[in-house]
Amino acid sequence: MSNDNEVLVDNEKRNDLKIKEERKEGEPTQAFKGASWAALLVGVASYLIGLFNATMQLNEKGFYFAVLVFGLYSAISLQKAVRDKDEGIPVTTIYYGLSWFALIVSISLMAIGLYNAGSVVLSEKGFFGMAFVLSLFAAITVQKNIRDTQRAKEKA
Repeated sequence: MSNDNEVLVDNEKRNDLKIKEERKEGEPTQAFKGASWAALLVGVASYLIGLFNATMQLNEKGFYFAVLVFGLYSAISLQKAVRDKDEGIPVTTIYYGLSWFALIVSISLMAIGLYNAGSVVLSEKGFFGMAFVLSLFAAITVQKNIRDTQRAKEKA
């Protein structure tokens, strides 16, 4: 009788182990992936909702939208170039330099635009600045997680 119970308990443990998929070495946890995606969505959505509700002219809104898209692209591009270079994957000097330049330009455009925005109150300037920085950081983290997950699956 006790052997039957032990067999049932062992089978339940095996079933639990089968259900829980083991994380591969170097792969980010699901919680970290989720938090990164959530931060990206919150940052971009907040920025866009703030932009939609702002009382600035349409051409100003277009400028801030373009700066966000440019910033996201340049941050991801730079992260990829830095990581490629670190892992021994060939990266041309011009691409690496342009990636740095593009990120610096996007951040500078945001800072200069907010500094010179006379119709935007100080609290809105802070809001746009923080949403922009959150979006850039989260985009880098999401790209890193995607790459780490892909690398871990290739190793397995």
